[in-house]
Amino acid sequence: MAGRLRVLGQKLKPPARNPRISVRPKEAKPFYLSPEWKALMRQIIKVRGRSCEDQDHDSAQPRHGVRLYGDHIVEIEDGGAKLDPSNVLLRCGPCHGRKTAAARAARAHTGVGGRSISGP
Repeated sequence: MAGRLRVLGQKLKPPARNPRISVRPKEAKPFYLSPEWKALMRQIIKVRGRSCEDQDHDSAQPRHGVRLYGDHIVEIEDGGAKLDPSNVLLRCGPCHGRKTAAARAARAHTGVGGRSISGP
């Protein structure tokens, strides 16, 4: 019986990590490091305050005192205006991640130029 447990224990161990596979750190696009974007963000925060503006924000999470991201309502890749304050919403990390993932999924579904990948 003890021999069986030893073998079972070895089978349950997680596989060793492959040292050749690594996740690249996220790099900001150069536009988001530009003086124009930084100035716009300062202006927006001064006017609107430091609070997540996402209407679907999880009420169990704090809106204030969290790291905020300037998020394009209509993403640049989808033709949104880069420096128009009315196209920027302040979002906390979870809200920003949720919205960005949804926009990427929609873009992947429709393909380039708004044409559906699955249709004509």
